[in-house]
Amino acid sequence: MQWRSLVVCVVVLRLSVSLWLAFGLGAYVSLGTSHSDSGGAEEPSTGERKSGDSWSQRTNGYEHDETTGTCAKVAGESPKRSYLSFFDGNKDDYVRRYSTFPGTLKDTMKEKAREMFYFGYDNYMKYAFPKDELNPIDCEGRGPDVHNPSNININDVLGNYSLTLIDVLDTLLVLGNVTEFQRAVELVIDTVSFDKDSTVQVFEANIRILGSLISAHILLTDSKHPFGRVSFDGYDNQLLNLAHDLAVRLLPAFENTSTGIPYPRVNLKTGVPSGSINETCTAGAGSLLVEFGILSRLTGDSTFESVARRAVRALWKLRNSETGLLGNIVNIQTGHWVGKQSGLGAGMDSFYEYLLKSYILFGEREDYAMFQAAYASIQNHLRRGRESCNEGEGDPPIYVNVNMMSGEIMNTWIDSLQAFFPGLQVLNGDVENAICLHAFYYAIWKRFGALPERYNWQRQAPDVLFYPLRPELVESTYLLYQATKNPFYLHVGMDILQSLENNTKVRCGYATLHHVVHKSKEDRMESFFLSETCKYLYLLFDEDNPLHKSGNKYIFTTEGHVMPVDKRFREKGWSGKCLREDDALLQTTTTTEQPARNTSNCIRIPDSRRYTLPLKSVYMRQIDQMVGLL
Repeated sequence: MQWRSLVVCVVVLRLSVSLWLAFGLGAYVSLGTSHSDSGGAEEPSTGERKSGDSWSQRTNGYEHDETTGTCAKVAGESPKRSYLSFFDGNKDDYVRRYSTFPGTLKDTMKEKAREMFYFGYDNYMKYAFPKDELNPIDCEGRGPDVHNPSNININDVLGNYSLTLIDVLDTLLVLGNVTEFQRAVELVIDTVSFDKDSTVQVFEANIRILGSLISAHILLTDSKHPFGRVSFDGYDNQLLNLAHDLAVRLLPAFENTSTGIPYPRVNLKTGVPSGSINETCTAGAGSLLVEFGILSRLTGDSTFESVARRAVRALWKLRNSETGLLGNIVNIQTGHWVGKQSGLGAGMDSFYEYLLKSYILFGEREDYAMFQAAYASIQNHLRRGRESCNEGEGDPPIYVNVNMMSGEIMNTWIDSLQAFFPGLQVLNGDVENAICLHAFYYAIWKRFGALPERYNWQRQAPDVLFYPLRPELVESTYLLYQATKNPFYLHVGMDILQSLENNTKVRCGYATLHHVVHKSKEDRMESFFLSETCKYLYLLFDEDNPLHKSGNKYIFTTEGHVMPVDKRFREKGWSGKCLREDDALLQTTTTTEQPARNTSNCIRIPDSRRYTLPLKSVYMRQIDQMVGLL
């Protein structure tokens, strides 16, 4: 009878292999073999990889070949491994590394994230407060560059109003430190004034200052007490009053503009400076609605939401009629596009983010209709690569920068801000696409221990080499973990945390990386490192955080500030609608009329995948090869 058993085993094995090949996996067996750089050349100082047949080189000339993908081509040129090796998970480096994450290690990482925050925060309070930022190398404070008003890299953000302290208020509560939160609130009330001769960017003041003041006020007065009773005697809406005062000082940006799109900068004392430029970016002008809208609904004053909505509608009216895309820089007087690049990164990112988040908060259907149409255009014109993230043949999906008029690729780089997009895709229910795009950015992080500000996917090298401690990849990692509970994302968070400790920690905090290859540093710790990067890292490892356990729902602003999803924000404290110049301008193409390609839904991901890799090993290996790791 032994020979019969043997025959049965052979038949079953052959049937298994046939099914495996039928589902499209057989073509990828050869990807198990690593490919080294030709000639063993040493990596150049820019981080550029030299390879004879890389994914990016096959897209040279910006042509996307729909028929020939990475996997198929590599499979045809590489020695094949036995299919039996793929049945042994112990031999798969990806499975072995990422499939489990012990609870004790999670606790350790949570404490490491807490220590990271307090190392930066305590040193800011010791060496820098009341200035805006900490210089972590010299252990000094930093304020606006008063000697060089044209230094907008500094002056757009720093307004001489204790920026870092304000920006971290809700982070202190997320970390459970009620006592320090109350002390910080009292310091803000006692020391901060916006009656300053400071010219700041409207967008930055909105997301970093206004959003944090509103968030902290809501948490102080929330009757649901998600963090316990955190208010204190003497609190009488002072943070809300400060927020209102700041917003009033930002309103001149919306005056004397024929389109309703605001000027990019205002002086907090005098309004729009004389000689101001008439150009602004789409994200800067179109990402004010969350904070301005909540302020209007808290105060009953429709002015703030009205001007913010008018700006969004004005931008939406200017989208291209053929592609549905917007550009990245617009003239606020003529409405002409100065920059016709359409992408997901700098200049455009939070515009899309706030269309969806405004709908979640306020329930206005026009916000969701605009988001649906925008997302369909993004999927149709910006997305390149195979149709499905986790199956089939072809290049890994990425989102490229295109001309808003034609949809043709304009360049071969993407920037680090685009790493926020997987998190937005999670909120939209498109988890499969989020998984793939996140894996691409994580592969870049693994290679450099940071995200270069711009990465050229054709050259497999950074175009802009600095990393200012940005939070976008951590944010998407956190949201993907909340959606999937897959331990892979805990490993990603641990890798990011350890890279930050090893590569950016200095004497008094964490410093911007000037060069992601050489790891040279700049003496600056931007406020978003504490308000976002550390917050998302901590929440990733803190399963029992009140934000996860209270039963209430929250979203995060583009600066990571906590905002409750509350029915009171779906009610207006004023009669009538917000300012609407022409309802015809708001006619949008919904996804029903213009179906988006390559979209999926959360329900497509079965529970059985929670403890397997979110992306099959063969595709992870393909992405690692694509960025020069293999």
